[in-house]
Amino acid sequence: MFQKLMVYFLKGMLSIIIIGFFNLKNSLSETTINTSAKYAILMDYDTGRVLLNKNSHVAMAPASMSKLMTIYMAFEAIKQDRINLDTLLLVSENAWRKKDKKSGRELSPSGSSMFLEPLTKVSVEDLLKGIIIQSGNDACIVIAEALNGSEEGFSEQMNKKAIELGLKDSFFTNSTGWPHKKHLMSSVDLAILASKLYEDFPEYMHYFAETKFTYNGIAQPNRNPVLYQDIGADGLKTGYTRVSGHGVVASAIQNGRRLVLVLNGIKGTKLRAIEAERVLSWGFREFDNIVLFEKNEIVDSANIWLGNRPTVPLIVKEKIILTLSKANKKNDLKAIVKYIAPLIPPLSNEDSVAKLLIKNTKGELVSEHKLYPEYKINQAGPIGRLFGSLSYLIWGNPIQ
Repeated sequence: MFQKLMVYFLKGMLSIIIIGFFNLKNSLSETTINTSAKYAILMDYDTGRVLLNKNSHVAMAPASMSKLMTIYMAFEAIKQDRINLDTLLLVSENAWRKKDKKSGRELSPSGSSMFLEPLTKVSVEDLLKGIIIQSGNDACIVIAEALNGSEEGFSEQMNKKAIELGLKDSFFTNSTGWPHKKHLMSSVDLAILASKLYEDFPEYMHYFAETKFTYNGIAQPNRNPVLYQDIGADGLKTGYTRVSGHGVVASAIQNGRRLVLVLNGIKGTKLRAIEAERVLSWGFREFDNIVLFEKNEIVDSANIWLGNRPTVPLIVKEKIILTLSKANKKNDLKAIVKYIAPLIPPLSNEDSVAKLLIKNTKGELVSEHKLYPEYKINQAGPIGRLFGSLSYLIWGNPIQ
């Protein structure tokens, strides 16, 4: 009875504790860079911080950059044991010589091709190299037909996967990126998809860094220009159609820090290479990542009411990293712990009980993170609960 009464009185007692000011650079208002690309986004892989944003949520023609979703689907099928790298897949007549359904006009070899032979069998690994390095439309269709029976069926699965991955501005009508008015992606979706590839399939990402692949006696270089620049690039994919212009999804890593870049709507391959190197170099030069808290590090402690312990440490379950400008040093950041105080047991160490808010001195929210009890907290025994309740009724201060 006492405990139920006290819960009623304690509701709404919000505790906001400023646990520290950090002599770090402000992460919101800092240097910017322009680009001739119509669509652009530069994102820090570890923090998700967007450093450059130009029309990044506008759905655009992605051309062959949308092959990243075909690759994602293939990697996932391998992880699900539906196929493996050594699985041999049949090259259909359709994959070898794809035709437009309305006109009957052959679409290959005018598009990028791996130069597969009809009715032959090719390993999944070679097909993946053919897509990643050679941008082979024929290889994409072989994968699509093998996994879902037809390219149309595969496209349906691509759209389902896009929703699952949180790609809000994407719709797929084919596996290749072949021009279609409804086949669209935004640059932010491409950046998210690239990041998901590194996160979900790190064991296969080395294929994106390979600069040449030979199949059927034909050697083709990787068309990704950033791979040939001295900026730590290791992926991912270029694209071009008359409608889309020249584009690239690029990734580079320096000193353990990865940046993901998407550019599209650039005029010419030379300018695409220049812009990609310039923007990536700017991102590495102008920003740093700072580890604020390590995984499972104690951030603060919270008072417990009627528990078997008076307080409990609050921890973060993931490393907290901030991407900060090197140039702007005039504003500090502050860390704020926010929770309903005191905490009332039972408390599980799997349930979030507080929030860690990182704000600048303008009051702008930089990032928000969940806090958890370091260990489980049980209720106090009957005697402890009784005295705790009486203490609150008499002195207005729960026994700790």
